[in-house]
Amino acid sequence: MTDFTPANPVLTPIRDHAEELAKAEAGVAALAAKRNDRWYPKFHIASNGGWINDPNGLTFYKGRWHVFYQLHPYGTQWGPMHWGHVSSADMLTWKREPIMFAPSLEQEKDGVFSGSAVIGDDGALRFYYTGHRWANGHDNTGGDWQVQMLATPDNDELTSATKQGMIIDCPTDEVDHHYRDPKVWKTGDKWYMTFGVSSKEKRGQMWLFSSDDMVRWTYERVLFQHPDPDVFMLECPDFFPLHDKDGNEKWVIGFSAMGSKAKGFMNRNVNNAGYMIGTWEPGGEFKPETEFRLWDCGHNYYAPQSFHVDGPEHGGDGRQIVYGWLSPFVDPVPMQEDGWCGHLTLPREITLGDDGDVVTAPVKEMEGLRADTFDHGEITLDIDGEKTICDDAEAVEIEMTIDLAHSTAERAGLKVHATEDGGYTYVAYDDQIGRVVVDRQAMKHGDRGYRAAPLTEAELAAGTLDLRVFVDRGSVEVYVNGGHQVLSSYSYASEGPRAIRLSAESGSLKVTSLKVHHMKSIGLE
Repeated sequence: MTDFTPANPVLTPIRDHAEELAKAEAGVAALAAKRNDRWYPKFHIASNGGWINDPNGLTFYKGRWHVFYQLHPYGTQWGPMHWGHVSSADMLTWKREPIMFAPSLEQEKDGVFSGSAVIGDDGALRFYYTGHRWANGHDNTGGDWQVQMLATPDNDELTSATKQGMIIDCPTDEVDHHYRDPKVWKTGDKWYMTFGVSSKEKRGQMWLFSSDDMVRWTYERVLFQHPDPDVFMLECPDFFPLHDKDGNEKWVIGFSAMGSKAKGFMNRNVNNAGYMIGTWEPGGEFKPETEFRLWDCGHNYYAPQSFHVDGPEHGGDGRQIVYGWLSPFVDPVPMQEDGWCGHLTLPREITLGDDGDVVTAPVKEMEGLRADTFDHGEITLDIDGEKTICDDAEAVEIEMTIDLAHSTAERAGLKVHATEDGGYTYVAYDDQIGRVVVDRQAMKHGDRGYRAAPLTEAELAAGTLDLRVFVDRGSVEVYVNGGHQVLSSYSYASEGPRAIRLSAESGSLKVTSLKVHHMKSIGLE
């Protein structure tokens, strides 16, 4: 493909879109005023009103954490995208900030789509995002028209920004509409950008661009094409290096694959977010060394974005941290009746485990949300036994170790959001399939079904299973063996007290330790 990017992009700084932002703030406020908090999260990031989806522009800048997210401020379904914003000094207590972006330029008149933030060599932060228009000018029947955009913040608090305009146009003859979600990083002395593309043959790809000045970008190549011909688009792409236990550099490529077909336990959601591990040299293509693996095996995980926390010279510690979006994939979505819809996962640190696979565990800061701890110690349940751990748990973290070697139950674990009408969500180890499951068959609200996360032969042979379960008002996050697998799902509890019960089915259960931590609010309720 010939280079189609302008050698000198014509930037047209636009700072004044105050009217659009004011309308959006009013829209969110109107929805928030009528919000029902029955499932509104206590310790996860959500908008105070309206629909949200992908995390965007994640950064640690000038001593403060910033999380932006896709926001439709006028309703609880997907609509014209804006960027909402929260910030924190400690990742524990968060503050709502003004809405950052609203559609105001021609190239983004139907939505300010997803993107990332990066700190340049000059210490200044830049936002890269996708400008979205409907190709026919009014709806999605004619497809998308998408280009990559640049904006720069007006202050160190990142409370407003100046839009600089389009930096990468779309070669419409080479693209089947989808062309979005830029991720920018630096390797060596050159800046790189990748984003998701549906090629003219409708193949899911990530394209690679490079730049010396972060403004003029040159097309280099297709960085990666998904091997599955059913996958027509790779949304929210990610690309970053990690080091394994022997110090070898590996590259992790992440994307949300659209079009993949369900097979067995894999790809059960409408679209599925995952990764591959491999190698990459600047200017070359990514060479995978693993198969496609899910970031999260739950019902509702999608569109993750990670960011590198710069080193001590910038007040950081070099971690790779990721947020995901809990996507309400399947109707019914009962929280849409409540004035809000959607929230993000807890922040997770990405590392490579001793087995060379990705591990995503909650960042260490999350321990600071524990208000108190009740230690249940060792618990044994006889055949088909059950024990109430909490009579009413609105927001808790549970740490539990199951002694698999001395348990005989076919399934055993925690029934969370257990209510008087018989509803609950089951977080359990299933010995017949050797997996940890989140089973919503008993829930009275929302979609049901179950999801299952695999255990390796080594994990099964170890004879113990560590579970760390975060239960918020309307969701559950399950971290298996320190984050080797994760399951994130919505769980819409019924009216009344929400108990947590330890349960064993068709056999006994031995738990060597079980602690319950009540969780503080992060300040966004």
